[in-house]
Amino acid sequence: MSLLQEIVALISKEIILEWRRKYAFNGILLYIVSTIFVCYLSFNLQKSQLNPLTWNALFWIILLFTATNAIAKSFVQESEGRLLYYYTLVSSEAIILSKIIYNTLLMWLMSILGYVIYATILNNPVQDQGLFFLNMLLGGLGFSATLSMISAIASKSSQSSTLMVVLGFPVMIPLLLLLIKISKNAVDGLERSVSYNEISTLFAINLIVIAVSYLLFPYLWRS
Repeated sequence: MSLLQEIVALISKEIILEWRRKYAFNGILLYIVSTIFVCYLSFNLQKSQLNPLTWNALFWIILLFTATNAIAKSFVQESEGRLLYYYTLVSSEAIILSKIIYNTLLMWLMSILGYVIYATILNNPVQDQGLFFLNMLLGGLGFSATLSMISAIASKSSQSSTLMVVLGFPVMIPLLLLLIKISKNAVDGLERSVSYNEISTLFAINLIVIAVSYLLFPYLWRS
């Protein structure tokens, strides 16, 4: 099979498995809803409105932990026998790209659902919806690409959970700061030209992470 056919086959496999074990998707959705509801109760919004800066920060914190729960186990949950079976059938490039694409689609779905629920319960102060939505899509791609590669590295260790935290925290912070800054501009309704540099940087970071994953994963896979 060609690389594209391998990627399509692997993504189809991931979707079928996710459809059969709906508890994973439902668990992530329950986490989003319960976290948003706890935020609603904590800030006592029946009497006061949440500050836009706090609203923005809380939203990305929720998405960050959602991404960690949804994506961090991409490779950790795979058994050694299944990975060996993949090794005999498909290329390593197809595996990492299919994981990134599938996790990106999952993260986009969770981000949109989370945004709708979050904006409905905690009000919606965003003035530039288009910029905020674009930032959310780029953030989902960045989270997925970064955490997929980190998950692949952590799966080679006996202390995978600890290694995920150690590797993930310093890598995710710069990405998270960019996302928060762009979304703040969208919340404030500033001119989009103000955010062009940050968007370009965010887009470049995503491309670099995907390229590095594509180039380095084969060496990790063979180990």
